Amino acid sequence: MVKVVFKKEGADDRVVEGDEGMSVMETALNGNIGEILADCGGALSCATCHVYVAEEWQDRVGKPDDEEEAMLEMAVDPDDRSRLSCQIKLCQELDGVEIILPKSQL
Repeated sequence: MVKVVFKKEGADDRVVEGDEGMSVMETALNGNIGEILADCGGALSCATCHVYVAEEWQDRVGKPDDEEEAMLEMAVDPDDRSRLSCQIKLCQELDGVEIILPKSQL
């Protein structure tokens, strides 16, 4: 199991575990993280699973590909930390990854 730490301003961190190979989005949905809407179900056709990756985790998570980058343009308040959680796959290297929920989705 891989732990994902979801951070929300003004609230306690929530830790959810997921299986290797699952996306951060799937892990959030399974853990009842209501700020991740995932309207398209992970098909990379919306930006309702937009998150920020904590700075110290960005190198391990990696950068978005061109298709994800184009979809991030539809997100509210994207920045250099932005990713679509449906595109981040869990692996042991990401155990404890910190995901910041955008204020626009709170």
